[in-house]
Amino acid sequence: MNLDFFARFFDTETFMYLVLPLLIFFFRIIDQSIGTLRLIFAAKGMKHLAPFFAFFESLIWLVAIGQIMKHLDNFYCYLAFAGGYAAGNYFGILLEELLSIGTVVIRVIPKKDTTDLIRHLRAENFGVTVVPVDGMMGPTKMLFTTIRRKEARHVIDIISQHNPTAFYTIDEVKVVSGGYFDHQKKSIFSILNPFQKTVKS
Repeated sequence: MNLDFFARFFDTETFMYLVLPLLIFFFRIIDQSIGTLRLIFAAKGMKHLAPFFAFFESLIWLVAIGQIMKHLDNFYCYLAFAGGYAAGNYFGILLEELLSIGTVVIRVIPKKDTTDLIRHLRAENFGVTVVPVDGMMGPTKMLFTTIRRKEARHVIDIISQHNPTAFYTIDEVKVVSGGYFDHQKKSIFSILNPFQKTVKS
């Protein structure tokens, strides 16, 4: 292998103003995506995963900043560093949404009879709690169901099918204990974080 070729290539304008900025850009995307996931995992109480991601986040960041310090006269490296940081935030959030990690509680205040809606949800093994409430339009019922986040879209589709005008809210849940739980379904949350017990109520 001709090492002189690589030495000459590293000194070319193509490497300095194209290849190097692109490498920094992609390193920053990876490091910031990992950092975004780390913050989300920490907020969800996944304390065993956060340090693992933090290690690789800082390692990749050091590689990228090291190249910046070696080429302080290369303005394209600065642009690549900042651009990778911005893109990394976006891709980190997008990746977390694709993973759909965690648990949420959905509260539903329907505007018509909920019998079919409750029957459908329970038929699909979603635990539903029904509470009588006094709303703006008079007495009605409020439905609660605590589910894995990845199942939220499916539950909303069921609600829209039976009660398209229903008012509902979705909130993140950090810890869930007790209640109804379908043991036949395993979430990505339980796979990634085997140290924390989560159930569906």
